[in-house]
Amino acid sequence: MNKVFSKIILGTAAIVTASSLSSCNYNSLVEKQQEVDQAWAQVENQYQRRADLIPNLVNTVKGYSQHESETLEKVTEARAKATSITIQADDLNEETLAKFQQAQNELSQALKSLLSVTEAYPDLKANENFMNLQTQLEGTENRIATERMRYTEVVKDYNTAIKKFPTTIYAGWFGFSPKPQFKAEAGAEKAPEVKF
Repeated sequence: MNKVFSKIILGTAAIVTASSLSSCNYNSLVEKQQEVDQAWAQVENQYQRRADLIPNLVNTVKGYSQHESETLEKVTEARAKATSITIQADDLNEETLAKFQQAQNELSQALKSLLSVTEAYPDLKANENFMNLQTQLEGTENRIATERMRYTEVVKDYNTAIKKFPTTIYAGWFGFSPKPQFKAEAGAEKAPEVKF
């Protein structure tokens, strides 16, 4: 009778221990997932800040360079495409992030074209409004890079946590799945060519 009773007590203790461990791991994963969601929201905020600056930048350039309409249209179209792609944190996966990143990269390229066109207009480069917008845009690009880095760090922490044993068991039970990371732009591995 004592052996049966001790086995019941040991079994109950094992169940209680496993239950408390899964609760701790579950709560930890929830916190990490919330950190990923928050970091993603900050990435989106900075991209939205950039998108909000673009109409003013385009209008300022338009006033100085009427014959650059093709470049201005490309920027406007790229902005429209980039802002049309939004991803809820719960829907983050490799495919949705790749589409988002591609649209943002297209907008970056269009902006580079726009800013290179302005080199031909000395009056525009001296325009206080344009200079202010350009400074804000540069600052926003830096913020985007910072928020992407923070996102990458919390995703690394989250993805590592859900793959560690024994957490990987609980993560699967409760539907925690890996979050995607940003990928480098095609051609980013090549250093830019500098000519004098």
